[in-house]
Amino acid sequence: MPDMNEVDRLTDAHAEDAAGYARAYLDYVGKLTRRLDPKSIGAMIALLEDARARGATVFFIGNGGSAATASHFANDISIGTRTGDAKPFRAMALTDNVAVLTALANDNGYESIFVDQLRVHLRDGDALVAISASGNSPNVIAAVEYARSRGAKVVGLTGFEKFDILGIGPGLKLRQELTVKATADDGKTTEFKAICRIDTPAELDYYRHGGILEYVLRQLLQN
Repeated sequence: MPDMNEVDRLTDAHAEDAAGYARAYLDYVGKLTRRLDPKSIGAMIALLEDARARGATVFFIGNGGSAATASHFANDISIGTRTGDAKPFRAMALTDNVAVLTALANDNGYESIFVDQLRVHLRDGDALVAISASGNSPNVIAAVEYARSRGAKVVGLTGFEKFDILGIGPGLKLRQELTVKATADDGKTTEFKAICRIDTPAELDYYRHGGILEYVLRQLLQN
C-alpha cells in the first residue's frame, strides 16, 4: 500500500465507524492547531490593523476552496467587523468577479487572473493575503511576486500538503503524462500520475509563450 497522509490513514482505520472517525479527525485537527505559531498569527493581525488605520486595501486570492476562503475572509473583515463608528477595513477578494476572471483567463491565461487585477487595483501601501493549499499555484505566485515588487506587504496562508509537478518544462508535449509528488505535513511523500490537459498545438504554443496575450504580441512583433 502506498504511503498515506494522516487523513487518509484515519479514513482507512475508521471506514466502518463514523463517530470514531470524527473523534480521531478532531483530535488530529487539534494537534495541528496547537502547532500554529501565535507570533505569526499576531503579526498577521497587526498587518490587518495597520492597513485599516492607513486606509489601505487588503486583497485576498486563492483557487478552488481557497477562493471560497478568500471571499469569506474579505466579507468577514470588511463587513463582519464593523462596530459603531470605528474605521472599517478595506478588503477585496479578487476571486469574486466571474466576468473579470473568465475574461483574463481566456485572454491572458489562467496564471494571470490575479496579477492582472492587482495591476489595476493595487496602490502603494496595500497588502495581499495569498491562500494556497500547495503553495505552488502559478497564478498565486505571480500575484505575490508582483505585489512584492510594488512594495506591498504579503501574507501567505498554505495548507499541510505540498504538490510538485515533475517533468513539466519547455519540452512539454500534448496530453503528456506527468508525475505529481505530494508531500504530507508529516514529511511522507506519495507520487501519482496525471495527464496534462494541454490538448491542442495552439494551447501548447500559448503555454510556451506564457499565455495567449504574450503569444499574440510576439507574433505581431515578428510580423
